[in-house]
Amino acid sequence: MYYVAETESLIADGVISEGQADEIKSRARTAMVALCVNALLIAGIIAATLGLVFYLASALSVAICGGLFLAVGLLILRHAASLYRMFGNASSLIGAGMLISGTGIELADKIPDAAGWLMIVIGAVIFGLCTWRFRAVPSQLRFAYGAVLLMGGALHIVGIYFSFNHAGISGWPMPFVHFYVFAFIVALGVFLDTRLITALAIAPFAQMLDTGTYYFSAAYVFYSPEPTLSILQMSLLIGACLWAANRWGGRISRQAGILMIMAFVVANLCFLVGSIWGDVLGETWWGPTRDDFDDYSAYFAERDTFRAAAFNISEQVYAVIWAVLLAILIIWTALSNRRGLFNTGMTFAAIHGYTQMFESFSDEPLAYVIGGLAAIPLAFGLWRLNNVWFQPLDVAGAR
Repeated sequence: MYYVAETESLIADGVISEGQADEIKSRARTAMVALCVNALLIAGIIAATLGLVFYLASALSVAICGGLFLAVGLLILRHAASLYRMFGNASSLIGAGMLISGTGIELADKIPDAAGWLMIVIGAVIFGLCTWRFRAVPSQLRFAYGAVLLMGGALHIVGIYFSFNHAGISGWPMPFVHFYVFAFIVALGVFLDTRLITALAIAPFAQMLDTGTYYFSAAYVFYSPEPTLSILQMSLLIGACLWAANRWGGRISRQAGILMIMAFVVANLCFLVGSIWGDVLGETWWGPTRDDFDDYSAYFAERDTFRAAAFNISEQVYAVIWAVLLAILIIWTALSNRRGLFNTGMTFAAIHGYTQMFESFSDEPLAYVIGGLAAIPLAFGLWRLNNVWFQPLDVAGAR
């Protein structure tokens, strides 16, 4: 597990030596540089691959160019010194990416009726072959195999969504499709022990209840048509991740940890929506839809009837519940040393305060008085609780 430590204080207190502190700094720096290098490498491979596919814009040209990149990359990985291995990985992955993405684009363009199912099958075959060989290949080829495995998985997922979209299928089957994609991405992340991949799984999971994002001119929007149900959904995922992390540890714990943080982020964004607009529970699932009516007046009348009978949560109730839950979670994560969730909780506490300052309490100075005075005994209680359970803590104003 990763912890945050101030090495100079540890040296001054005699906990570690200067040599041990230097080792901690060196390992931390190595981890950060490796993250930076890998991020640059992956971003470059993706940009070059897609750029070449669309620039060449010809199936034959893409196939030839991709094959050449792949062949050169494999030769470098097989025979060149380890110093040049990064170039071999980049070349082979650009080539493989061109061949796989070019195949998908060509199928969608030439035979759209069968393209989705063909992409599903081709992607599954590539994924299966690379998974089968991943552990057996030499170490210098493992990065490339893992990346091609991901490409096959991506083609499989694109095929799923393409086939359902092309067939015009929507409604109740889609949550099951999104859940399958979610489980597939999580399995990929766990198998490759890559938290970035696992983090991406939150998108299809949130889409099960149509929670997602939308972009239009000069705005990038988060929307959640059922914030209460989405919060419950994310809470179940957080609970499952906590259970998995405590039960297994290792790579499962790492992947569960990042997925838990992503679920917490989405849950807080849903709370933000609820604290501004409130929620009519189940309106988008069981309520009337515009397509069922010929004119707006009939639709609005039916919608108002549904809202009057449905379970409503006002924005004020949402704002209070969110604030209380954030306070509890921040205290718990501080005491249990869960820094990722703590930082996320503090971030959304600031967002919540900023939003409500202008949305609800801009002309209510008494609300700030009550909130500020309530925070002081809360801070005192947390300080005393920490001193009873853990190492005594000196804080400003409490010495």
